Amino acid sequence: MFRRRLRLSAAVTASLLIVAPAAISAVPAMAVDDEPTVQVTIDSFLPVAPKPGQPVTIKGTVTNTSTATFGNPQAVTCIDRHPLTTAAEIAAVPNEQNTPMNDRDSCSGIGFQNSDSTTYQVLGEKLAPNAKVPFTLTVPWKEWRIDSRTGVYTVGVMFRGDPQDKSRTTAGRVRTLMPVVGTEPLTRPVSTALVIPLQHRPTFLGGQLFVDDSLAQAMTTGGSLRRALDLGKQRRVTWLLDPALIDAVRKMAGQYRVGTSYSHSVPGLNAKIAQNWLADLTKSLETGSQVVALPYGDVDVAGLYDAGGSLKELVRQARMATEQANLGFPGRTNGLWLENTTAASRYLAFAASGFAGADEAEDLNLVNSAAWSGDSAKVLTPGTSVYQVLTPEGPAKQTRTVVADSAMTAGGPDAGSDRDPLQVRQRFLAETLLLAASSGKRPATAVVVPPRGWDTDGRLTSALAGALTQPWLTPVTVDQVVKATPTPRAIVAPAAPKTNGSLSGPQLDKLKRLEKSINTYTSLLSDPETAGQDMPKGLMQSASLGWNGQADKAGQYADVELGSVNGQLRQVHLVNSSLDKGKGIKVNLAGSNGTFPLTVANDLDHSIRVGVVVRSVNRTDLRVRPVDTVVVRAGQKWTPRITASAEQNGVIQATAQVVTVDGDPVGAPQPMLIQASQYGSVGWILVGAACALLFGTSFVRIYRRIRAERRNPPAADDTAVDATPENDPLHPAPLPAAPGTPATNGDAGLPADASLKEGVGSKDG
Repeated sequence: MFRRRLRLSAAVTASLLIVAPAAISAVPAMAVDDEPTVQVTIDSFLPVAPKPGQPVTIKGTVTNTSTATFGNPQAVTCIDRHPLTTAAEIAAVPNEQNTPMNDRDSCSGIGFQNSDSTTYQVLGEKLAPNAKVPFTLTVPWKEWRIDSRTGVYTVGVMFRGDPQDKSRTTAGRVRTLMPVVGTEPLTRPVSTALVIPLQHRPTFLGGQLFVDDSLAQAMTTGGSLRRALDLGKQRRVTWLLDPALIDAVRKMAGQYRVGTSYSHSVPGLNAKIAQNWLADLTKSLETGSQVVALPYGDVDVAGLYDAGGSLKELVRQARMATEQANLGFPGRTNGLWLENTTAASRYLAFAASGFAGADEAEDLNLVNSAAWSGDSAKVLTPGTSVYQVLTPEGPAKQTRTVVADSAMTAGGPDAGSDRDPLQVRQRFLAETLLLAASSGKRPATAVVVPPRGWDTDGRLTSALAGALTQPWLTPVTVDQVVKATPTPRAIVAPAAPKTNGSLSGPQLDKLKRLEKSINTYTSLLSDPETAGQDMPKGLMQSASLGWNGQADKAGQYADVELGSVNGQLRQVHLVNSSLDKGKGIKVNLAGSNGTFPLTVANDLDHSIRVGVVVRSVNRTDLRVRPVDTVVVRAGQKWTPRITASAEQNGVIQATAQVVTVDGDPVGAPQPMLIQASQYGSVGWILVGAACALLFGTSFVRIYRRIRAERRNPPAADDTAVDATPENDPLHPAPLPAAPGTPATNGDAGLPADASLKEGVGSKDG
C-alpha cells in the first residue's frame, strides 16, 4: 500500500507540472493507471463575503481529463470548519499537491448524505472521457455548521464518482477562501491603495518612427492599456507608469510612421486612438488618482547595477530623465518599482539617491513583501505598508519604502490559483477582512501591487478593482498611505544573491555597444547639446524591464537603435578616390619630413570637431606629427596636411582614423600605403663624404690658380691682345716634336703639306 501511495503521489505531481498554470484554480488532472482524476473549476462564488444567515451559491465546471468513464458522477460542496483568523494561518493552508486525490482531507464533503440537499449535484449517469459538465450548488447557512464570528474558511467542491470496475472515489477537487463578515462590528477600516501598472514594451524609436503599431493596438478597445485605464474611471487608484510610454503616446497622437527606418516605413493610422487614451488618463487624475513615474524606460535597475561601469550610471541617468520629463500630470510622484531580490539594499540605495532632483521626502519606492522570504518576513507588521529600509551602502543610510503585501495577489489555497481572477479576489477579501477585524490604534493600510507580467489579459486586476466596493475597504492612493504613516519603522532590507538582473548577457553586450556609439557621436559634435535626447532615451528603453519574456524583440529594438547611431557616425568620413573604389589610400613620402593631404567630409546637419590620426601597422619607425582638432561646419570638408617621416625606405602599411576631440575613433580605420623614399644613415655618410671631397678638390684647384696668377701677372700693356705661349698658363705651348719628326701644320699636328681632304688615322687607315 505504501509503494502504491508513492506511485500515485509521483503521478499527481507530474500532472501538475505538465498542465499549464492557467488551468483556473483547479487541480490539474492526468489519467493514471490506478487513480484517474478530473478537473474541477469554480466560475462563480456569491456572495463574495457572506454574512451569517446568507446562503452561498457556487457555480463551476467538471471536466473529465482522464481516460476513464465515471458512473454516478457528483459535485459535492466541502469545507474545513477550522476558522482562519490571521494572515499567517491563511498562508499555512496546505495545498496537498503531493497527496493522492482520494486521501486529501482538508475539505470534507457536506450534505451528500441527504438526497434533497442542494449542497451536491448528480451530473448524470456517466461522465465520459473529455466530457464537460456544469454544476450549481447552493449551500444554506446552516449547512456550513460554523459560528457567526468574523473569520475565513477554506471551502470548495469535490468530484466523486465510480470509475470503471472500481469503487467510489474522490477524483477531483477545487478549493477557495470564504471570508465571513461576522455579527460583531469590524474594529479597523482598511485604507487600500491599488497600484495599476500602465505598461507596454518599447516601440518608439525617436522622431516620428515606431518599430510597429502594437502600442496603438494596446490602447484600443480590448487592449491591455485600455482595459487597465478603464479600471480607474470610477475608482481612486495609483497609476504606475513609464514616462517613455507617455512620450510615445504623445508622439503617436500626431503624425507618426511605422517601420525600422524612414525609407522603410508607412504612415501610422491610429492617432485618434492615442489622443482618446491620453485624454482619459488625464481625466482619471482629476478624480483623485495618482501617478508614480518610474525611471525613464523602466530600466532594469539590478541588471544595470550588476553590469557595473557606465551601464551602472544609466540607472541614475534614467531617474534624471524622469525628473526632467514634462508629463503634465498634477501631483505626480517619481519613484522605483523593485521586486523580490531586486529590493536588496544596494539597489535601493543606489537608485534612490545620487542624482539631480533626488528627493527622499517626496519620492516613492515600491517593493513587494515577497522579497522578505522565510523568517525574514517577520520584520513586517500586518496592516503597515510604509517603512524605513536600512541602506548602509548609500548616501542616505535609510530609505523610505512602501512595501506592498504580496499575499493580496496570491490566490487560493490550491497550486496555480494565483492566475484565477475569482481566487485572487477571494484571497484579497480574506486578507483585508482579517486586517479590519484585528486590533490596532490606527487604521490599517494595504498597498496592492500586481507582480510584473502577472496579469496578461487584465482580468486579475479587474477582479481586485471590483472588490474595492466592500464596506471595510477605503480606496486611497499610495501618497495617502504614506502621509498616514509619518514615522515609519526601520527594518533591514531583504537579502539577495550576487546578481539579480533580468537582462541577458547578449542584451547587456548590445547595450554596451550602443552606449559607446552614442558617447562617440555626442563627443563628435562641436556643441553636444545639439545631439538631443532621442539616442539616450533609446538606450534606456533598450534596457527596459518591459522586454521580459521578449528577448528577441529586445535584441531587434537595440539593433535598430545601434544602426541608427552608427548611420550618423558614417556621415563623417575620409574622402579619397581610392577609398571610393574600395582600395586603400596611397601616398609617397620623400625626405625626412614629407607631407601629404587627407580630407574629412562632414555630411551631418551639425558642426563637428574632429581630428585625424595616422598609425603604422607594420613598422615602428614612422613618425607622424599630431594634428589639432578643428571645427568643421555642416556639409563642409577639411583637408589637413599630415607631416610624417620614416628612417628606412619601403612600403609602410598604416591606417588613417578620424577621431573626436576626446580621441574616440569615428567609424572604422581606413587602410593606407605609404611609400618612403629617402637615404638611410650609411647613405647620408657616403653622400657627405662625396660632397666634402668634391668641394675640397675644387677649393685646392681654385687656390692654386689664384696663386699662379699672383706669381705671373699679365703684361703691363693693356692694349696687347696676344701673349706668348710660354707666358700663358691657360694656353701652354705645344710639346716639341721628337727628333726626326716631319714638320706639322699648326696645332692639328698634321704635316705641313698634308691635304685636308685626306683621312686622318694610322698607317692601317
